[in-house]
Amino acid sequence: MNPAPSERPPAAHTPALHPPRADWRFLLSSPWHFVALGFGSGLSPIAPGTAGSLVGWGSWLLLQRVLPQPWWPALLLVAFAGGIWVCERAAHALGLHDPSPVVWDEIVAIWLVLWITQAGLHALTGHVEAVPWPLQFAGFALFRLFDAIKRGPVGWVDRKVGGGFGIMLDDIVAAVLAALCLGLGIMGWAFIDLWQHGLRIPT
Repeated sequence: MNPAPSERPPAAHTPALHPPRADWRFLLSSPWHFVALGFGSGLSPIAPGTAGSLVGWGSWLLLQRVLPQPWWPALLLVAFAGGIWVCERAAHALGLHDPSPVVWDEIVAIWLVLWITQAGLHALTGHVEAVPWPLQFAGFALFRLFDAIKRGPVGWVDRKVGGGFGIMLDDIVAAVLAALCLGLGIMGWAFIDLWQHGLRIPT
């Protein structure tokens, strides 16, 4: 005799009707959640993406002191590849496509913006040791602009590419666009300075 519907045990594969909220309990429930939520910055009640980007900016400044420049491409590649997994895992646990508290993608993306800027300045001058603060801020602001408005290729990736790969990729595209705009601005400033003052050869 089959049990009455009210007496039947729930199926093991039935998904939870109420996914967990992104809170401190969720953050600390797994090291992967801790990373995906930007070490807690993604729990910011206001602009979690900006909070995560600020953590990325600060951590970039700290890593600059200990990580040699030739190692940065490897770090970025590992952070991107690992981010696909941790972001997808956290998003699946929260039952959302691209949860705003998941900000590891913003952290990796701002690293990319600042690293490209530093590499570009080094290629241009041959002696830059640090990115000037105004350029760091400009790179940060441009990235947040492209990431927030999600137009053009950023919006296309956000709509068409799913899973952890999509979560990471749209921010990487925003980072590349921000770095390109910043590079064009630097080159424009250099040409204007050259036009006004001529070529200055150090003696």
